Amino acid sequence: MAANHPEHQYLDLLRILLERGAERVDRTGVGTRAIFGHQMRFDLAAGFPLLTTKRVFHKPAIHELIWFLSGSTRLRPLLANGVRIWTDWPLARYRKETGDAIEQAEFERRLLEDDAFDAKWGDLGPVYGKQWRAWEAKDGRVVDQLSQLVQSIRTNPTSRRLLFTGWNVGELERMALPPCHMTYQYFVADGRLSGILYQRSADTFLGLPWNLCEAALLIHMLAQQCDLEPGELVWMGADVHLYLNHQEQARVQLSREPRPFPTLRLLRRPDSLFDYRFEDFEISGYDPHPHIKADVAV
Repeated sequence: MAANHPEHQYLDLLRILLERGAERVDRTGVGTRAIFGHQMRFDLAAGFPLLTTKRVFHKPAIHELIWFLSGSTRLRPLLANGVRIWTDWPLARYRKETGDAIEQAEFERRLLEDDAFDAKWGDLGPVYGKQWRAWEAKDGRVVDQLSQLVQSIRTNPTSRRLLFTGWNVGELERMALPPCHMTYQYFVADGRLSGILYQRSADTFLGLPWNLCEAALLIHMLAQQCDLEPGELVWMGADVHLYLNHQEQARVQLSREPRPFPTLRLLRRPDSLFDYRFEDFEISGYDPHPHIKADVAV
């Protein structure tokens, strides 16, 4: 694959972190190698930015994005679709508050089957979907940022206010995890919709591949809803880090050559941004290198 393959931007970032990242103690206690400030750009007309130097499990990412767009803060809808990446935080809270060393699988089973247990332990606090769809203003209004965004793109496409954010400072302490991919902004030109994702904190090995996938998906969806073509995804990271227990995995990934990006097709145009279903997305031509296992730092 040619050296100008867009995935080399990601591989270069891994290399920078391994070679020049500052070693830091972090919230999780695992430790990271980190840099401050980085940017990547992906032209969505040239392919869908799903990394190929390791398999990225994009189906759970689609389910998670649909969950964000629904405004839900409950873990149960994710578990019902086999998405387990959010379990660590409520599970840690349950173990700390009860002293019960319950296994993750049993905790998830009880959330799915026991309504009372789910009511007590299955809420993640006012995380992404709550802020995107139901930001509570001081005067009592509830603001649906995404509905406003769609309307603004359609009616005022040159606005410099085509954005939404999850960083609600008044509710951060109640969130299972404050938003890492925190602010999205959009730009319309020449019939194309481009988007920037500003990420305050980026787990480069595990989280960032999902963040790129979901941000690109959202551009495609917004473009379809607003009669535009997908443009460019610009990713901007602030605290960009590689966990110390992901270094060997990163070296394995760096030994691989990128393969052609897949293509994304939306099989249906729903009535609104909030009516997409999992089966509306078709990703074809995805031929990645094998998955590389790594543990999440909680």
